[in-house]
Amino acid sequence: MARSNKPIVWSLFAGGGTLAAFLTPVLIIITGLAVPLGFMSGDVLSYERVLAVVQNPVGKLVLFGVIFLQVWHAAHRLRITAHDVGIHADTAVMLVCYGLAALGTVATVFALLSL
Repeated sequence: MARSNKPIVWSLFAGGGTLAAFLTPVLIIITGLAVPLGFMSGDVLSYERVLAVVQNPVGKLVLFGVIFLQVWHAAHRLRITAHDVGIHADTAVMLVCYGLAALGTVATVFALLSL
């Protein structure tokens, strides 16, 4: 039986999908509705408060996890979607999708370490 990398890819896909399903709607409600409509104080998203969260090591780790998982989820979803719409050059699509996800992960690391 040949070894497969599918468990790794599927775990990143599932983790990112779960995170996207639970966290993204909350972020949309807070940043797109609650603060602009006055249901929450505008101070919640002030520059100083957000910077303090991002500069905290735990905040960096959480932010990295959120971005990392959602980028890899999107990469796998795009790969499968490309196959579904008739692009059957799987190796090229895989290299582009997962390469962009890896690039996004590296960019996230550099951005978080520069703060």
